Amino acid sequence: MLPELGHFALILALVLAGLQAFFGIAGPMLGRERWMAAVTPAVAGQFVMVSTAVGCLIASFMGNDFSVVRFGARVLGVLGVVSFGFLLFTLATSNPFLRLDPAAPDGRDLNPILQDPALAVHPPILYTGYVGFAVAFAFACAAMLEGKLDQAWARWTRPWTTTAWGFLTCGIALGSFWAYYELGWGGFWFWDPVENASFMPWLVGTALIHSLAVTDKRGLFKSWTLLLAILAFSLSMLGTFLVRSGVLVSVHSFAADPTRGIFILAFLVLMIGGALALYTWRAPLLKSPAGFELGARESFLLFNNVLLVIAAATVFAGTLAPLISDALKLGTVSVGPPYFNPTFMLSMLPLLALLSVGVHANWKRGRLQDKQRTLLYTLIAGAVLACGVVFGIYSHGRVLTPVGATLAFWIVLASLVDPIDRWRRGLTL
Repeated sequence: MLPELGHFALILALVLAGLQAFFGIAGPMLGRERWMAAVTPAVAGQFVMVSTAVGCLIASFMGNDFSVVRFGARVLGVLGVVSFGFLLFTLATSNPFLRLDPAAPDGRDLNPILQDPALAVHPPILYTGYVGFAVAFAFACAAMLEGKLDQAWARWTRPWTTTAWGFLTCGIALGSFWAYYELGWGGFWFWDPVENASFMPWLVGTALIHSLAVTDKRGLFKSWTLLLAILAFSLSMLGTFLVRSGVLVSVHSFAADPTRGIFILAFLVLMIGGALALYTWRAPLLKSPAGFELGARESFLLFNNVLLVIAAATVFAGTLAPLISDALKLGTVSVGPPYFNPTFMLSMLPLLALLSVGVHANWKRGRLQDKQRTLLYTLIAGAVLACGVVFGIYSHGRVLTPVGATLAFWIVLASLVDPIDRWRRGLTL
């Protein structure tokens, strides 16, 4: 009974997601107030139905039922399209309420390396980050449909983006910690394809957070911010595709069913292709007021944004190179640390240096002359601390290890100068 109830709840959730998408997008276009008013109840109903389905699945699991194979209006409208796609994906290719006949006498345990508390919470947290970027994507699409993007839009979008980025950060950190002590790789990061799948949206999401800050404070970077929101969600969907399709071999992969991969890939092409087409059409209408100097804070944030996107592009190229090579019958290609480490550092080292200087820059006008002494002193102090840690404690590393450590300490020290100065003068931090 419970599996049938859960299955029916998923179908109702799918219908409500379709209504949410239709009413949320068509209502404002046609001026139908009743349609717009129906969007919020559709969201609430969808939440109830999905929660009911999850409850049925948990109840079936707790009851040892092994016949089940385990496993604004425009913004809501766009989210409804996303929900509709993934609910359809769930029903069509990954229905957790499918009957197993004959029923298994008992379930098969997880792979021993997966029986770990860190891995129990790592995937849900990671996917919460992925899902969070859908909200930023919905805000971006709604702004393009409206033909209007102002500072209030950035203010509404920032909390959702920051929350999604925070969950993604926690998920990546937990996964790295699990890989370190469970897999025994001897480190926290090995450029595994599925690790990269979550790292790419994290890099673009970091750029998006800072770009939203500029749009909020100064009303600039409007088109760039929209593009970053689309890219962050695109890479989140790509990560879902890589993990769920089985096209990449990894200890982190959760499935190896090409049907699922084809569905997600088709949905990705439709969603992102449509969003990019909308961006090409509407983004030129969203003009930003001109005016900031080369040494202003806006310039440093823009440079850092570009470097983060370049870093994501290098990871993207290295991750998909084996797939592309195999598809074109060019032979087997293995891409690992010998590629990722040097190419990633090419963008990260200048990024770290720009961060240390940029925290002292002013908005609109670049006046760093009076900060030169502070920057020099913090750089020297950072170099001394880095050498002490690298050669005195760490004692083994590569040639660039002291350079990276120096830049890291420089960022920390440079960031502390202004708060300490304000605290000494009795000002609020």
